[in-house]
Amino acid sequence: MKRYLFPLIAFVVLVGFLAVGLHLKPRELPSPLIDKPAPGFSLPQLATPSQRLSAQDMRGKVWLLNVWASWCVACRQEHALLVEIAKTGAVPIYGLNYKDKRLDALSWLDQFGNPYVASLSDADGLVGIDYGVYGVPETFVIDKQGVIRHKLIGPVTAETLRDVILPLVKKLDA
Repeated sequence: MKRYLFPLIAFVVLVGFLAVGLHLKPRELPSPLIDKPAPGFSLPQLATPSQRLSAQDMRGKVWLLNVWASWCVACRQEHALLVEIAKTGAVPIYGLNYKDKRLDALSWLDQFGNPYVASLSDADGLVGIDYGVYGVPETFVIDKQGVIRHKLIGPVTAETLRDVILPLVKKLDA
């Protein structure tokens, strides 16, 4: 009887961890970067690789950093909404093209529209690592002092934009 007790206890503990895991919301994973300065970078712009842009260049304004790639199916889901919000001028959106081929990314923007003030090329994914990117798409709200105030994992939806991102941008821009 005692011989079966340890495997039974281990099985119950494992089932408990699995049950808890099933109730987690992966889009709401906490980020250790929230309320901390955004990692610095200096990257070539996708459209004009000879020109670079850094996080310092965005100081003094509230902005979104949208991590995307042409190979990303979920990026296509959010893209029309990003184009729409960019047209309103509610908040500047900068793209971080993640682990992508430059020509594929440019073709993708030509085909679906370009919501970005500028899109930066992170071909090796090192800046994405600094930002704790799990996958694409991800979107960060960054305040005037360069501090990350919100991280969204997965595609931006109309509800998230309306209920979370735009109210936060408005509050930070005040």
